[in-house]
Amino acid sequence: MNLLKALARVSSLTLLSRIFGFIRDTIVARTFGASLYTDAFFIALKIPNLMRRLFAEGAFSQAFVPILAEYKNRRGDTDTHLLIDHVTTWLVIVLVTVTALGILAAPAIVWASAAGFIDDPQRFAVTTHMLRITFPYILLISLVSLAGGILNTWSHFSIPAFTPVLFNLSLIGAAVWLAPYCHPPAMALAWGVMLGGILQLALQYPALKKIGMLPRLRFSRHDEGVGRIVRQMGPAVFGVSISQLSLLINTIFASFLATGSVSWLYYADRLMEFPTGILGVALGTILLPGLSRHYADNDTDQYSATLDWGLRLTLMLALPSAAGLAVLSIPLTGTLFVYGHFTAHDATMTQHALIAYSLGLLGLIMVKILAPGFYARQNIKTPVKIAIMTLLVTQIMNLIFIKPLGVAGLALAIGLGACINASVLLYHLRKQRIYQPQPGWLRFLLQALFATALMSVLLWQLAGDAQPWLHGPFHWRALRLAGLVVIGIVSYFSALMLSGVRLRQFVRHTPKT
Repeated sequence: MNLLKALARVSSLTLLSRIFGFIRDTIVARTFGASLYTDAFFIALKIPNLMRRLFAEGAFSQAFVPILAEYKNRRGDTDTHLLIDHVTTWLVIVLVTVTALGILAAPAIVWASAAGFIDDPQRFAVTTHMLRITFPYILLISLVSLAGGILNTWSHFSIPAFTPVLFNLSLIGAAVWLAPYCHPPAMALAWGVMLGGILQLALQYPALKKIGMLPRLRFSRHDEGVGRIVRQMGPAVFGVSISQLSLLINTIFASFLATGSVSWLYYADRLMEFPTGILGVALGTILLPGLSRHYADNDTDQYSATLDWGLRLTLMLALPSAAGLAVLSIPLTGTLFVYGHFTAHDATMTQHALIAYSLGLLGLIMVKILAPGFYARQNIKTPVKIAIMTLLVTQIMNLIFIKPLGVAGLALAIGLGACINASVLLYHLRKQRIYQPQPGWLRFLLQALFATALMSVLLWQLAGDAQPWLHGPFHWRALRLAGLVVIGIVSYFSALMLSGVRLRQFVRHTPKT
């Protein structure tokens, strides 16, 4: 299997999801603005999303996929299917319990996660109601993540990558067609979350059936594989999902700031998720099963070379992405969000948070590449220590930055915290001789910096003043932004080629299983 082609396929589908995600956010911003109700919805969405990333895409996937790959490579289909059945059964039992408790304890959860809402009874009540509707999404999306881990281990990446598109389509439909029938209208978004989870889970069935690994409910109290997964899941929560935990804490801080602060932080985060999803999530999705196979085969050279390939791709694509987000922050926020109730002031505040986020984009993506370097080896201890340290440092930076910078300070703390996390992860990978850099890194770094600087200067000159981006006609903003994106891509890769970088350097093959 050509890893570069697999990455292109997953990234393309992730891009499609992100496009629909921005259409979704544009519709939500235009319809509901940055208001009491959007603050409530984003809190109600953020809590199940956090738990999804912590327990489903985070700790569970990182613990499950390496052990599943080991069973697949060493024990055969029968034992592997039995492991899947037992894991599914335990997951359903735990998730049904957690969902029921979450619905009952919704007021306490809102109190703990958005303490600033307590002084506003209406905002608190709306958030609680929305959370009770969205909480079952944890059950649905965790089962989707289980299915995605199975399909990725079999090198079937397309269905898991396409799945989020259905979620975005569901929210778009809820905002456009269901909102007029709800009171308040924004309550339709909470029901859209529930529908999106159902559609995503239904999509997995045919693909799992095709590879002969459709889970069945079979209970076992003492399954070796399940026990190993459970033992690794607890500490993996910190190791993989530290940025999401920091984001939730930032939301608590933001709830004490001016009304709209939670929404400004959310929209900036959504823009950041564009490159982190297309590159970071896609690379992490492809790398984890491959690294797990190399570890199961005791092939240390291929393990290190695969990590090096992922890191070089990350540097090549994350540097211009970070620069582009910063330079085009006003064109992006103005074009995507300034409609209806979303004002120029909202766009400016979102821009400040986005620029701060962009300073840490490389770290945010590197963590998604470096963490699998440990988890594929079933090494939990090292990244957990690093994650706890990073969380503490991030909160110290929150306290330092929030007063002078407001929402932008919270975003800056997350970005810098991710850079610290990535740096320490890389140090330990080198120290333990898990990763040995391939020759030519210094030259490659200089080539990427040169191309990024050239692109940034060009985009800065072409972007012009802020006012047209905030008040001009939509079609003018959209066409001009699209043109700037194309110019940025062409100028960056042209500069890379002039400096000697060739695409064939990144072609890498691995056996398809």
